[in-house]
Amino acid sequence: MAAYCHINNFYRNLTSQFQNSIFSGDNSVKELWRLGKIIRIMGKHGFGDIAERLFKREKKRTVDPEAKEWTDKNGFPSPQRVRRVLEELGPSFIKLGQLMSTRADIFPTEYIEEFTKLQDQVPPVPFSKIRDIIQKELRRPLDEIFAEFTVESMAAASVAQVHMAKLFSGEQVAVKVIRPGIDKEIRKDIRLMYAIAKRAEKASEIARVVGAINLVKEFERIIFKELDMFIEAGNIEKFAVNFKGDDEIYIPKVHWDTTAKSVLTMEHIPGLKMDQVDAIRDHGIDPKEIAMIGLRSFSRQLMDFGFFHGDPHSGNTIVMFDGRVSLVDFGITGYLDDETMQQIANLFLGFAEHDYDMVMDALLDADLIDEETMDLKSFRRDLKDISEPFYGRSLQTVSVKEVHDQIIQLIYKYRIRLPRNLLLLLKTFIQTEALGKILGSDASILEVTKPYAKALIKRSYLTKKALKNFRKDTLAMGGHMKSMPKLVHDILKQTAKGKQRIELQHNGFQEINVQFAKSINRLIVGLVISASLIAGAMVLNAPQNMFLFTAEIFGGQKISLSAILGLTGYFIATVLALWLIFMIFRSKKL
Repeated sequence: MAAYCHINNFYRNLTSQFQNSIFSGDNSVKELWRLGKIIRIMGKHGFGDIAERLFKREKKRTVDPEAKEWTDKNGFPSPQRVRRVLEELGPSFIKLGQLMSTRADIFPTEYIEEFTKLQDQVPPVPFSKIRDIIQKELRRPLDEIFAEFTVESMAAASVAQVHMAKLFSGEQVAVKVIRPGIDKEIRKDIRLMYAIAKRAEKASEIARVVGAINLVKEFERIIFKELDMFIEAGNIEKFAVNFKGDDEIYIPKVHWDTTAKSVLTMEHIPGLKMDQVDAIRDHGIDPKEIAMIGLRSFSRQLMDFGFFHGDPHSGNTIVMFDGRVSLVDFGITGYLDDETMQQIANLFLGFAEHDYDMVMDALLDADLIDEETMDLKSFRRDLKDISEPFYGRSLQTVSVKEVHDQIIQLIYKYRIRLPRNLLLLLKTFIQTEALGKILGSDASILEVTKPYAKALIKRSYLTKKALKNFRKDTLAMGGHMKSMPKLVHDILKQTAKGKQRIELQHNGFQEINVQFAKSINRLIVGLVISASLIAGAMVLNAPQNMFLFTAEIFGGQKISLSAILGLTGYFIATVLALWLIFMIFRSKKL
């Protein structure tokens, strides 16, 4: 009690100290009130000393020997108390804790375990406020939008709640509505988070190692996507396209005409939660087969689509009464590019086949390990030591916590920083394996994933081979095209100076030249024939006779020289014409 009163007194002093230094503007009083609430809750759960160190004016501090009772053996605050503080601080901090539950690369295992226990259940918003939001977003009265609307909510979480409704077509739908004012509340809390994170990094080595400011930045980037129902509706549509025609997985239909930024209307999926094993069995459905459907779906999301459901817990995985599995709540999803998909496929296949060289190559390709800064031989040995004991074992004989803990220890030991999508994938992998264990599956997740990984690697190999050849030829051609103008310029320059001589040589044109010459010759002969015929005709028909003389061979008749020339021209033209016709027929090119 005394400690709690001390915190209240500390907050009153804090108000005057940080009115201008931390906050400014019209909302400063409200934000200081919220900050005071945070400090009181921290004091209530034993973090008063931390609050005082974060916000007290800089001066030499004395260490309270009792202040260490809230820490564990490593000097970290007690994870159970941290979880309780986050829960009591409300929706923004609950969501922040859920984000931290995916950051296994910076938080110890016991913290991850506690953060995953954060309860996202809060009292529902009154129906009148929900009705106002729907009518404002869809711009119609509620009774014109839905034939029926259930006043009581099906589920109420920190940022949204879900109601059952019926369309005028008679179809049952689930209507997800963002809590009123939650976006403004989160924005204010984010400002406080930044202020706290900045002071934490100045006051604590642990906060600097964790990267408190970067955590808040990541939270700010992610949280507002969850508040946009258009984004979630788009995620549902992508999954529907990916699993179109699949007889094992069913994705609910989105009703876009009754969906807005703060309202999502989707098909209601009747069924059972995946952890209701006895009820599943009572409906004549084999729980082990449901587990296999989940594992196959997980494999396809990773190896075929590169787009996966990031929160597949039992409440978001519905077993339908016909034996199919339906995924719901697509607020958290993850993307993998083609290169990452290939690396993950190599990773899974390497583990499945004990090929640790393949595993190491995949990790190197993904830049998760660095041969210049790490002892790769030691890393490979440690990786094999923790992996081999789990080989070939079914989910029932594997402790998910044990696998997770050993992976995290390896990450800590070699200071590996995983990108967010892979951290989310690790969390999803653990959740999927945990559901399989609940359903009593005796399958091995590596064996289930193996054929999908092989198919992806085969597709990637064929594509890469084709692209490699195309890229090689394109680069070679590009190099030639780039160097050609300069080469031509140099040759012409040397030629102009008389230092080079250009000699053009052609081959294969000799036959053409011969044929061309023959044609010209024939044309000339034809012209000579024509000229001879014309000249002979003109001479023979001339009215004047030149050099008349008597020719005894013709019976003493008088013949002129012009007549002889005319006859000679006719004779020559006739002989040449006959020869030309003969040559044309002989060439068979008439």
